[in-house]
Amino acid sequence: MSSRVPAPEASAPAPRRRGSIARNRRRLGIAYTTPMAVLVAVFFVIPLGLMLWMSVNHWPLVGVSAPNGVENYDALSDPLFLRAVWFTVKYTLVTTVVLGVVAFGLALLVQHDRPGTGVARTVFFLPSAVGLASTSLLFYGLFNTDSSALNHLVGFLGFGRVDWLGSGGGALGSTVGMITWRFAGFYMLILLTGLQSIDPALYEAARIDGATRWQILWRVTLPLLRPTLALAAVLSLTGSLLAFDQFFILTGGRHDTATVVIDIYREAFLSQDLGRAAAVSVATLAVLVVLNVAQLRLIRREGR
Repeated sequence: MSSRVPAPEASAPAPRRRGSIARNRRRLGIAYTTPMAVLVAVFFVIPLGLMLWMSVNHWPLVGVSAPNGVENYDALSDPLFLRAVWFTVKYTLVTTVVLGVVAFGLALLVQHDRPGTGVARTVFFLPSAVGLASTSLLFYGLFNTDSSALNHLVGFLGFGRVDWLGSGGGALGSTVGMITWRFAGFYMLILLTGLQSIDPALYEAARIDGATRWQILWRVTLPLLRPTLALAAVLSLTGSLLAFDQFFILTGGRHDTATVVIDIYREAFLSQDLGRAAAVSVATLAVLVVLNVAQLRLIRREGR
């Protein structure tokens, strides 16, 4: 009686199939990311490399370029550039504080759902939908003409004519007011998101313990809102350090209101020296990278 030895079963091609699926997924991922990688290369990496190369070359707006080492970086010690740095820092600090206080006050005002709160949120946010250049032109008409509604209002209140843009302090204050009107609703929305993420039970526990509204604000709201405040500070500082449109339209950089970006514009298009403008741009970019890295680390630490 003969016994048959069963034939060995064919091994399933599962590993090969899994490898094929993995390769297809990698190809699909490459296909998805390639367009964005091309856009980043064309609009960021290549221009950044060109800017670095221009910063070590004598590069006139019209003419032939020639290497000159780090000579262009002498622009960083130019008195006009140093005045622009000081004004930019001053404007950044004032704007960040004023804008943060106003936006935080608006966020507290519309934090709870009450009749009319939705309308108030919409009204506060609407100026953010207006472009910055359009806002600057609008306020230029309000600040710079005797027949404007703003000067009529000042006269009605019994004050004399105010030269809103005729001095450095007046131009700074007027611009900070315009920026606050334009961006307060935007930052209000960011802070409102942080406020609504706080557990109401914490407020209730603080009230039961006898805490006043001021103590709740300082001991509960602000500590829990630190990551959101840090994010708003990152956005505000970056935008203020790169300020251009508002001062270019309102003052043209007069009365010592030139910012760092206006100084870059002057070097590039008025002095027609793209090499010096690129050197200032590289230095500005380095400062922004350091500040943003420090602020993002602060956000991560506060978020833990």
